[in-house]
This record gives sequence, C-alpha cells and structure tokens, in this order.
Amino acid sequence: MIKGYEYLDFKGKELTKGNIPIDIYSNKEDAFKEMANEMVEEIVKNNKNHRKTLFICPLGPVGQYKYFVETVNKEKISLHDVTFINMDEYMKNEHELVDENDFLSFRRTMYVECYNKIDPTLIMPLEQRIFPNPTNRKLIEDTIKNHGGVDICFGGIGITGHMAFNEPPKEGDPISVEDYSNLSVRVAQISEKTRVTNSMNEYHGAYYIMPKYCVTIGMKQILESKKVRLFCFRDWHRSVVRRACFGEVSVFFPASLLQKHKDARIGISSEVAE
Repeated sequence: MIKGYEYLDFKGKELTKGNIPIDIYSNKEDAFKEMANEMVEEIVKNNKNHRKTLFICPLGPVGQYKYFVETVNKEKISLHDVTFINMDEYMKNEHELVDENDFLSFRRTMYVECYNKIDPTLIMPLEQRIFPNPTNRKLIEDTIKNHGGVDICFGGIGITGHMAFNEPPKEGDPISVEDYSNLSVRVAQISEKTRVTNSMNEYHGAYYIMPKYCVTIGMKQILESKKVRLFCFRDWHRSVVRRACFGEVSVFFPASLLQKHKDARIGISSEVAE
C-alpha cells in the first residue's frame, strides 16, 4: 500500500480503532434495521417524555424506511410531534427544483418509501415534513433553533466524502475548516465524481441523466446535530469509511470532520469491513 494510506488495508476489528466509532453488521439489511430501530427508539423516548423529535433524514440510504414504517404502524407509534428535515434534493438548474413527480426526485421517493405507507392517523402534519428548497433556508435554520438542535442526523457518505451534497471545495480553495463547517442550506453544484458514482448505484451508469445541481442542508446542520449516524454498505464505501475514520481531518474529505464530533458513529456491513 502507498505510504500514508496504510489504513486502506485495515479490516475487521482494526476498523474499530479509528477516530470515528464503527459498528459492523452482518449485512446491509441488519444495518438498515439498526438505523430504523434508532429512529423508533428516539421517537418513543421523546413521546414518553412529552418532548418533540427532530431528525435530518436521507434519501441515500433508503432501505431503513421499510423497517421504520413497519414498526410505526405495528406498534401504533405517534409521529404527531416528529419533524423530518430531508437532506437534499436535485435541481434542473441553478434555480429550479426537479419536478416532484420526476423519477429522480427525493421528495417523490420519500413519499413512496415512507410517508405514503404510514397509517394516516399516526403520521406527522405536512408542515413537519420539510424538504430543502432554494428559498427555505431560514425556515430550516429556525426549525432547528426552536427545537434546540437536531436530535439525530442520519445519512451516508458519498464518494468524495460528502454528507448530504456538501462536496469538498476545489483543490487550492483557501476556505478554512471553520468556514466550511458553517456552510448552511444552499444551492450547490454536484461534482462529476459524485454524478458518475450515483449513476452506477442507481441507473446502470447513465451519468448523463444525473442533475448537475442540487439544494442541500449545510455542514452546519450536520455537524451541530446532537448525534450523527451514518450507514455505508456499498463496495466503494471500503475506502470512504477508512479515509473518514483514519485519514487527515480536512475539508477536502468532509466526512473526516466527524472525527471531532462528540457523538458520531458509522454503521457498515461486513463486506465493507473486509
């Protein structure tokens, strides 16, 4: 292995010795179940204590929602005091969101995979299902401030180390860790690396259909969450997870900034651990 990247050869229990705690699951479905369980446990605890719940939720990974919906419906768990803020959404261009009915739309997927399957007597009101858009930065910031901070930010890690669509700055950009960490909700350009990788994951390599722009929550919203729980299960996550946990803390690999977070964990499948 090239000197300085020895961590890419780490396997199994070696991975638990990094600067971000790692939980290893037998397969990706077990990881999804754990993600759903943590969502449910936090909501049940807060409901019992008459406290509202606020999550940042991803549309990658998605597999947790079937288990979350199943448990909510089976155990009759009220979501009336729960607010979900979704991480991001694709845009047609710098100014216009993709249509909500577009097959690429995260809003569409969230309803198909989650909201439309929840018992209508249990689901949260529409105003508590928040998706970022180019004009609602203040709404998201105020929602988080009024709640006293996000309870848990759930998500994954992209090929460039991005969380949500917080791509690393271009090489040579002088932005400091502090300034990068304070980036808030905004329209952003998606890197070619991310577009190609996402097309391989979902659309058989059709990179040319992938949007070039998005609206995303910021690093500020992620890093200031009380807890961060990321789940990684794809083959290329092997290098991503190792760099996040053992590599240099740098804005050029955003997930590495979680090494400084007080309560961040990464869940991975056994394949990623090998």
